[in-house]
Amino acid sequence: MAYDDTTYRRDTGDRGDSNPAAYRTGLAAADYRARRRDLDPDGIEVDGEEPTPTEPLRRDEADDGGRDRLGIHIGWEILLLLAVAAVAFLLYRLDPASVRRPALDGLLISGASIGLLALGAGLTLRAGVPNLALGPIALAGALHFAENGDDGLVKAAVPALIIAAVGGLAVALFVIVLHVPGWIATLGAGMGVVVYDQLRTAPVAVQGGYDPSNQAFYLFGGFALLAVLGGALGTVTPIRRMVGRLRPAGDPALRRGAGAALPVIAALVLSSVFAVAAGMLIAAQSAAPIAPGTGLEWTGIAFGTALLAGTSAYGRRGGIFGTLLAVAGITLFLEYADRRDLDIALFAVAACTIGAGLIVSRLVETYGRPLPVPAVGADWNAAASAGTWSPDMPETWATSATPPENASGRWDEGPWGSTR
Repeated sequence: MAYDDTTYRRDTGDRGDSNPAAYRTGLAAADYRARRRDLDPDGIEVDGEEPTPTEPLRRDEADDGGRDRLGIHIGWEILLLLAVAAVAFLLYRLDPASVRRPALDGLLISGASIGLLALGAGLTLRAGVPNLALGPIALAGALHFAENGDDGLVKAAVPALIIAAVGGLAVALFVIVLHVPGWIATLGAGMGVVVYDQLRTAPVAVQGGYDPSNQAFYLFGGFALLAVLGGALGTVTPIRRMVGRLRPAGDPALRRGAGAALPVIAALVLSSVFAVAAGMLIAAQSAAPIAPGTGLEWTGIAFGTALLAGTSAYGRRGGIFGTLLAVAGITLFLEYADRRDLDIALFAVAACTIGAGLIVSRLVETYGRPLPVPAVGADWNAAASAGTWSPDMPETWATSATPPENASGRWDEGPWGSTR
């Protein structure tokens, strides 16, 4: 039998491949692709060219492979609760009647209005399509209700809600078909709504006699239920990934697939409907005429409150009770400032709220991401950092050891012994 027969060919660890380096590269590439699929924060394959095995994983891929840590959200929500209690105490000391009925009904209606705007902002942040038209839409809803409130609640509200839903659907289709950033598309839509808002040359007195005070507890309770339920669902990783499929991973201009359409449509339609409902509540409880304007201050209040609640500016993370507590705090502060005649512009409140919310967003992203997953070759890196690795260390990728070469090189002195 010939020496080079496959029966007696010694195992060199290359599994029939004459190039061990290529074998190792193939293993690394396969493992890299698997890790990219497992650790993509949105659960989506990244389109484009296949990355090389030596390309490092992005940090968001390496850190978003597991469930978010909720400790930062719990701690921040405790601080929010203390802040709400402090503002409520200051308001009570200033005027005890302000936290009792009938004044309490007005507070609850204001809280429900701001809460609906904050829900719309938080939902669109989570979906990756922040709706910057929320404020102008809310003002349009208030002006529409002020002009048509004498026709009854249903006749005044239903057409406005339908128009808002159709408008949200149109913007969503624009975003999906062209695959453009949601914030710029909604900003353009908001500018169009501002034109409608500013067609009035004078404030509009509220028509009709609808008074939401009798339903104040139900309205605020409905908002609170939606806020807590939405926050709880947002902590579930599969739901979070499904809602945020449009958020970019890799090249932001690459299309995210048909699966991103439904969350975008739902987010923009619901947020627009919430904004109209908030505007109608503002008009219904207002004793003064509704003045035309831009409504952008309410956009700032909405997104500032959502960020202050603990929703990440990137949309990936959020708490459970944060929206409810942040809305309560903003509502109480606005009431306190009004009763103290502090004369603080809503734009100033919105700017400060957004600034504070961005700080909270940075804390959430820093301390809320999952523990990092060790990268391939972590044991080699650990050995290198410990000073025990050297280029002469044996490679361990092969599963079987190579027998030592025969020093004499004679064909008849193999491992089976000499034939002499």
